Amino acid sequence: MKTFQREKKIYCGAGNTPDYMEVDIYQYTDSQKAAVKGKRAKKEKVSAPKQKNLNDKNAKRYFVQLAEANFGQGDLAVHLSYADEHLPATPEQAHAIAVTYLRRVAYRRAKEGLPPLKYLLVTQVGRKKQGTHRIHHHILMNGGLDRDTVEGMWWKIKGTKKRKPVMYGWANADRLRPNDNGISQMAGYIIKDSMGKKHWTQSQNLIKPWSRTNDYKYSRRQLLKIAEMPLDSETYRLFWETQYKGYKLIQCWRAYNENTGWAFYLQLRRRN
Repeated sequence: MKTFQREKKIYCGAGNTPDYMEVDIYQYTDSQKAAVKGKRAKKEKVSAPKQKNLNDKNAKRYFVQLAEANFGQGDLAVHLSYADEHLPATPEQAHAIAVTYLRRVAYRRAKEGLPPLKYLLVTQVGRKKQGTHRIHHHILMNGGLDRDTVEGMWWKIKGTKKRKPVMYGWANADRLRPNDNGISQMAGYIIKDSMGKKHWTQSQNLIKPWSRTNDYKYSRRQLLKIAEMPLDSETYRLFWETQYKGYKLIQCWRAYNENTGWAFYLQLRRRN
């Protein structure tokens, strides 16, 4: 069975040269290629995980790709918690409350003539050592509304001129300030490993990551030579940045399998 090295570029953002890109390089076979009749060489959307469970590695990766493709400078990271007296009994109840909150935000945006709401919502059940459970939410959303307005809509009972609102709990909205790594660190924080289950949902108007493959760009012998370079060496970094001109290498993982050889996984960001 003939094998070759496949390069898969995953573009995260609008246009043909978005700011953020991931590249997978791995062994592929002629029989695998024939099974899909060469369709992978065309531009295609990256498939979303069937189970949006953030304990799954592929789902975590897709979440970061969606975050990078849709959110950046001036957008918001919103963190919502519950006071003891308003703590939902189940994650499903909490999710419904968060969705109602997002409808308020969407309505307010429309009222002020802003573009439609875009969001990624994570509902998390944290577990502390003493056995207590705290349900909370993390949301990435597009900017436009001021922070006080976004925080002030986290109410259980709306306020009036005569009474203050009854808030579900604590709300904090932070402006996203991407660094050289974009917002991948923020997205990683939102989905960081901890005890308990985490599930996420998204608005339907998000830009989806898309991919394109290229076969035979790398040989197995060439990848073996690259794998011998130290990960933190200047030569290693310059090699990848030469292959992907205009992009800066952010991170690179590599793995070895006795049957398939070396595989590489790159994160790259377009140079300004």
